[in-house]
Amino acid sequence: MLDLCSISHKGGIVLWSRSFTPEAERLASSSASPVNALIRDALVEGRSADDKYEKDGYAVKWTFANELGLIFVVAYQRILQLTYVDDLLSALKALFIKQFEPFLTTFIASLSAITAKDPEKWDFSNVLEGWDTLFDKLLTGLEQKAARDRKVRIKAPIIIVNDTSLPSSDDQNTEPTVNPDLPQDEQQIARKVEALKNRLRGQGKRRGRGGRAEVGSGRDSVHSSDSEATPKRKSSAKPQRKWEEQPLSESDMASFDFSMDKPDTGGKALESRDIEALVNQSSFGTRTRDGLYEVKDLEFDKKATDQMIAQALASSQTAPASGSLGTLGSLFARLTGSKTLTEKDLKPVLEGMKQHLMKKNVAREIAEKVCEGVGEGLVGKKVGSFQTTNAAFRTALSNALTHILTPKTSTDLLLSIRTKLSSAVPSTQQRSPYSIAFVGVNGVGKSTNLSKVCFWLIQNGLRVLIAACDTFRSGAVEQLRVHVRNLSMLGVNGATDSKGRVELFERGYGKDAAGIAKEATSYAVQHDFDVVLIDTAGRMQDNEPLMRALAKLVAVNSPDKIIFVGEALVGNEAVDQLRKFDRALRDFSSATGIGKERGIDGMLVTKWDTVDDKVGAALSMTYVTGQPIIFVGCGQTYTDLRQLRVSNVVQAILSD
Repeated sequence: MLDLCSISHKGGIVLWSRSFTPEAERLASSSASPVNALIRDALVEGRSADDKYEKDGYAVKWTFANELGLIFVVAYQRILQLTYVDDLLSALKALFIKQFEPFLTTFIASLSAITAKDPEKWDFSNVLEGWDTLFDKLLTGLEQKAARDRKVRIKAPIIIVNDTSLPSSDDQNTEPTVNPDLPQDEQQIARKVEALKNRLRGQGKRRGRGGRAEVGSGRDSVHSSDSEATPKRKSSAKPQRKWEEQPLSESDMASFDFSMDKPDTGGKALESRDIEALVNQSSFGTRTRDGLYEVKDLEFDKKATDQMIAQALASSQTAPASGSLGTLGSLFARLTGSKTLTEKDLKPVLEGMKQHLMKKNVAREIAEKVCEGVGEGLVGKKVGSFQTTNAAFRTALSNALTHILTPKTSTDLLLSIRTKLSSAVPSTQQRSPYSIAFVGVNGVGKSTNLSKVCFWLIQNGLRVLIAACDTFRSGAVEQLRVHVRNLSMLGVNGATDSKGRVELFERGYGKDAAGIAKEATSYAVQHDFDVVLIDTAGRMQDNEPLMRALAKLVAVNSPDKIIFVGEALVGNEAVDQLRKFDRALRDFSSATGIGKERGIDGMLVTKWDTVDDKVGAALSMTYVTGQPIIFVGCGQTYTDLRQLRVSNVVQAILSD
């Protein structure tokens, strides 16, 4: 059964609409209408690539009449399998255009003279008189046809089989008898079904459930002789595991414990070889004069980069090969003497620069905007020799990249934490901890890099509580428990252990993540923790129910920082993920009515060591949100965390 059907113009004028249920009628006049959502998300923003759109339990299909600018939309419950919807849309479009073509032609021609208030006063009921009757006949005919087809599909083929006893082995090769009156294709289906039944019966008579013969098979004696001839298993074989509904004893629990750190180890600290596997001494950070622990800056091979730039500059003056940024300057070689740069002069250079940025993993739309900014800064500038032109070009590009990569907010996360912890609070209140929520899609490394951030915070003398709010993924809580165990034994400044500085707060699986985060914050206040790190479940950016749940967690707990965790490997896909995460959080967090609108406050990009100097993702992600990349992950140990410097990223982008 349909819920809603409408015919409208691309300009927003609804010509005709029909609601089939009270709920659909209520939604049709509200902003939450699935048709309005379709126009906003699928048609305007292009978020749906196919001809089917889903929203709030509704499936929406549509078709266009491009010559008239009309949109025909049908909405129905997503759980229903309506096979006639495509036929309905095609017939609906053809019938409507044929019936009202003269009016539609006049209507489209007069749209340019319509004022904004006119559509509200228009009444198409007189013009479209009789259309409801035609539509009802069309819909009824298609529904009846679909019902007949469904009955034919579900009607079981008539198979003439003697079911009084199971067939013998000789009967399995006989051709199944089917009704000759059935169509040819149904006869083939019947034969295959009967052959499958015979095969399954043959397996059943050879071995029934539990190794016994099936009742009525007539083979009890055969199975008895087979069981007697089969030698018994040796007593040394592995005993079968018992699965019972009764509670397990302590001995049973111990038999199920396959972890490496069982209680009988006496809680010994990690051995030195284990510590070396968890901490990379070569990537260990540095201590400032104030005793603060800072992670290392991400540095590229400066010597190799300088050599490449020098080679590019040298080759550009002779016979450079096309395609690299160093050779873009050669395009200025023809601009000899004093000359004022024009858009025509810069067009080939900017096109080459765009291609270079895209090779560095910069998104196309962002590369185009960077080139536009550089071009605007160079048009009208007077240049002389090739060297001055090339220098002016490089300076303009470097300034544009630096401007984009310079964030709106501070990247000093430790300063923000210490500022909040040192701020004065009323005597009647307890100091609240600094909370950070880690969000992102599945499999990017949120939990692993959360533990790296935790290690950095512990090294700075802060007490950290990790809230296990991923209550969906199997093993998520156990993964965090292992990280907490390791971090509590690694030590601070060479100490033997760091117990008491890190703790895990978990409530198991299947619980409300927002409630767990709220309880964790209260627990942190009572036990004097400095920072709460909230680990959330991974989710795809287009999954609206899960994004609403994440927005609820943000609205209820109001974390001080929302860090989006993306991976450098996916390139421009990370930009799409980041944009949609930020937009969904802003839309849904404000819609909850609990807290204010919140978006992404910073990024942590993982697997950075896999992209070499193709660091365009940093440029793209910063451009989309205006927020900084706080850290990048570049390894498998707790010390493999780096800071990005704008100058280093610009240098990597400019290099060949």
